[in-house]
Amino acid sequence: MPRQYNFGAEHKAKLATRKAVREKEREIEKLRKKLENKSYKLAKKKEVIGKIQQVEQQNPKDKKGTVVDTKEYDSLPSNIKQLIEEDEAKIVFKPNTGPQTDFLAAGEQDVLYGGSAGGGKSYAMLVDPLRYMHIKEHRALLLRKSMPELRELIDKSRELYPKAFAGAKFREVEKIWRFPSGASLEFGYLDRDADVYRYQGQSYTWIGIDELTQYPTEFPLQYLQSRLRTTNNAIQCYIRCTANPGGVGGNWVKKRYLDPAPPNESFTGKDKITRKFIPASLSDNPYLNDDGKYEQMLESLPPTQRRQLLEGNWDVSEGAAFTEFEYDKHTIAPYELPKHWTRVKGIDYGYAAESAVIWGCIDPADETLIIYRELYQKGLTGEALALRIFEFEKEDRLSVSGVLDGAAWARTGSTGPTVGEVLSRAGHKLRRADKNRIQGKIQIHERLKIADNGRPKMQIFNTCPNLIRELQSIPLDPSRPEDVDTKASDHAYDALRYLVMSRPKSRTAWEDMNEIKKFVPSDPTFGY
Repeated sequence: MPRQYNFGAEHKAKLATRKAVREKEREIEKLRKKLENKSYKLAKKKEVIGKIQQVEQQNPKDKKGTVVDTKEYDSLPSNIKQLIEEDEAKIVFKPNTGPQTDFLAAGEQDVLYGGSAGGGKSYAMLVDPLRYMHIKEHRALLLRKSMPELRELIDKSRELYPKAFAGAKFREVEKIWRFPSGASLEFGYLDRDADVYRYQGQSYTWIGIDELTQYPTEFPLQYLQSRLRTTNNAIQCYIRCTANPGGVGGNWVKKRYLDPAPPNESFTGKDKITRKFIPASLSDNPYLNDDGKYEQMLESLPPTQRRQLLEGNWDVSEGAAFTEFEYDKHTIAPYELPKHWTRVKGIDYGYAAESAVIWGCIDPADETLIIYRELYQKGLTGEALALRIFEFEKEDRLSVSGVLDGAAWARTGSTGPTVGEVLSRAGHKLRRADKNRIQGKIQIHERLKIADNGRPKMQIFNTCPNLIRELQSIPLDPSRPEDVDTKASDHAYDALRYLVMSRPKSRTAWEDMNEIKKFVPSDPTFGY
């Protein structure tokens, strides 16, 4: 029997097709309206930009970092102001113009953002790891010294991250943020150097340490640097740190980031890592600087802390022995020294520790001591040190007489010559140094004073970084405040102390030659 055609089914199919077509037409109409709306907003934004540019061209010198002032903003049409406010409301975080922006845009592998307190460093540290949070393989680690300090960062992240990434979840127990892409940011703390081993075997693409100068040694940073690795070529691994001057680690932080290059200038370290130091100041943060109350609080601090936290001065250390030392006053650029000026050197010998040799000469015009050269090297035998000194003295008119630590002359049961004997046999004119520690320190204080002519009694060539660093940072002995802490790095300081205790003074060339003729051997037994 022939099959009958089902007109009802055909009708239902037509209705369903018409319905689907109408739905598609409605979707198209919605998209068309959205496109029209976006085109309208784009046109209005172009109009806003045109008006802003017109205002800036009329008064380019009066902007002072703002786009339009209040009066100019009030004069804009209401619809334009509404668009501006709508766009501003969508911004989760907007970096301050200047160092904070430079920090977030930096391409170097290892960057320190540091200086005065209140410069906006902590917020910058929270924002920087977000650059790769859309990539699954991105793993970030943000560290502080202690859990209470860590809590402050976590609370700030709770305000910021959910707004920036819808669906971001924080796991309180693990202290980890999980982002929709699968990327993560872990909060941790390092109370002791040994705490870094908690991260042994882990891999990260971004590591940040907030308040780096709270760590007494460079070890935690060096170890964590080895944890940076990724297989995703779209991700560049970064180290980011913040710090205020001072603290127990101020010395090594300054040596790592500030001494190799001027601020904001990229350089490559001995480990082939690109680095940069970006200075921060209170004036960079308008949110704290507006009412001046925070600045007033910093002004009330003791002098050393005020210079560190308000001025962002890295040349002073809390508890430093020579607080009067100022880089700008006591260091000078090298210049050619007259040949007839009296020269002398102080030597502090070490093998496992550094051997330090400091060369100085006397300006006969006012008896100012000019420190013009340093040698600072470990692992030198007596013979090697003798050769290195000769290499350094090639430009001098003759071998510079000097003083040597008495310990270098001491015999310890060995039948061979002492270091002092080796140096003397090589031709270096040396005598035992006056090792009076207290008087030596007092003499350095005297040399650091500013004379009546406005010139310090001692000036140091800026090509002597180790001596400068030690004078800036060497602390007082807590149990004997009239002396420096001998546990600190003090080799260049000791060499300088021996030099100033030799009572150097200017002499005529004739007197200098007579001094050479009447040279008294250090060891009459051996004749040198």
